[in-house]
Amino acid sequence: MADFVLVHGAWHGAWCWRRVLPLLWRHGHRAFALDLTGLGARRHLFRPDIGLSEHVQDVVELLDSEELRGAVLVGHSYAGLVVTGAADQRPDRVGALVYVDAVVPRPGEAWSTTHAAATQAERRALIAATGALAPPDPKVFGLSGDDHAWVARRQTPQPGGCYDAALHFDADRWQRQVRHFVDCTEPALPTVDVSRRRVREESGWHVHTLATGHDPMITAPNDLAKLLHGMASPGQAAQ
Repeated sequence: MADFVLVHGAWHGAWCWRRVLPLLWRHGHRAFALDLTGLGARRHLFRPDIGLSEHVQDVVELLDSEELRGAVLVGHSYAGLVVTGAADQRPDRVGALVYVDAVVPRPGEAWSTTHAAATQAERRALIAATGALAPPDPKVFGLSGDDHAWVARRQTPQPGGCYDAALHFDADRWQRQVRHFVDCTEPALPTVDVSRRRVREESGWHVHTLATGHDPMITAPNDLAKLLHGMASPGQAAQ
């Protein structure tokens, strides 16, 4: 069985994995979900200048404190950057990387890099005015009804320091990692389009598709947990 570390994306918290955790535990895995600094249950630590490096360190500290080896490091959305940075610092503790509808960065890129110019301008203006990015309407993630209401009341502002912070990492070492991408297609979130293309154009990727929106841990937890379980099982990586 495997150790999973589940890292939430922007505006979210460890709460978003609530439906996935017991499914992984049922398969005999150990699974950890953490709150990044300034978000979720750690929103009381919010500062506008919290950046990517602090979030990377959050994950590194968990890997170290739990003394994990060969962990499956799962990053959702913005956290594609976070798990990439953590794996670069602790390659001996990570056995596979999973990008759940997530940013797939190249060295020196930031969260903002792959966004359209209009999105960059809008978000930078918000950060300049408030120091943060306010949560979007969860309908952009394909959420409705009770799920929409649950996410809407749980989301918290994203520290502005995360947006243009560049990530530097060893590309050769990263390319040697086992890498999965979970592409959520209904609806497909436009800010993930560049990552979707990259994983299909570059070698070394195992690409999986889920016919659900950007928050599959909420809208399709059973399907996502099944994929993750398969990634931890011998011979299942290419499914």
